[in-house]
Amino acid sequence: MKVGVLALQGAVAEHIRSIESTGAEGVAVKQPKQLLDIDGLIIPGGESTTIGKLMRKYGFIEAIQQFSSEGKPLFGTCAGLIVMAKKIDGGEEPHLGVMDISVSRNAFGRQRESFETDLEVKGLEEPLRAVFIRAPLITEVGESVEVLSTYNDEIVTARQGHLLVSSFHPELTDDASLHKYFTEMIQANKTAAK
Repeated sequence: MKVGVLALQGAVAEHIRSIESTGAEGVAVKQPKQLLDIDGLIIPGGESTTIGKLMRKYGFIEAIQQFSSEGKPLFGTCAGLIVMAKKIDGGEEPHLGVMDISVSRNAFGRQRESFETDLEVKGLEEPLRAVFIRAPLITEVGESVEVLSTYNDEIVTARQGHLLVSSFHPELTDDASLHKYFTEMIQANKTAAK
């Protein structure tokens, strides 16, 4: 199983390390044609507006939308969540617009308001250590979106079929359980496609 990490900005090496600790192969994706060789894609954190601009510049928007329309799993973390959302509060144009959620950018405040906490996530056996850095929030979800975890009654992890998002950075701890959850989504997708 090959899992790509969009390598335009963000903690690419850390995501690859987390993927490889689950037994899958991690690949830094720098060109749209690489999407043909992978089974799932992670869109890491960073700055969503910058990531959106770089995705447009390098032809990733349509390529990732096509990848998603084929049912291939996508996982957006922090800014990656914003990039995947259909609606961004405050009027910013959506980027990929593949997931039926509305998001609020930097909802948890600035860099100095960053924090860590243990989160109960539906589908994981143990609480997950979650690192929030200028994290966005999911403010609304569509009918087909399942909420996987909340923090202070705010949605921070969600899934819609083959799409997974988290407000936090799961790659910044040694706990790869959410990456394992994603690789299991990919495996289920591959099995169903046979």
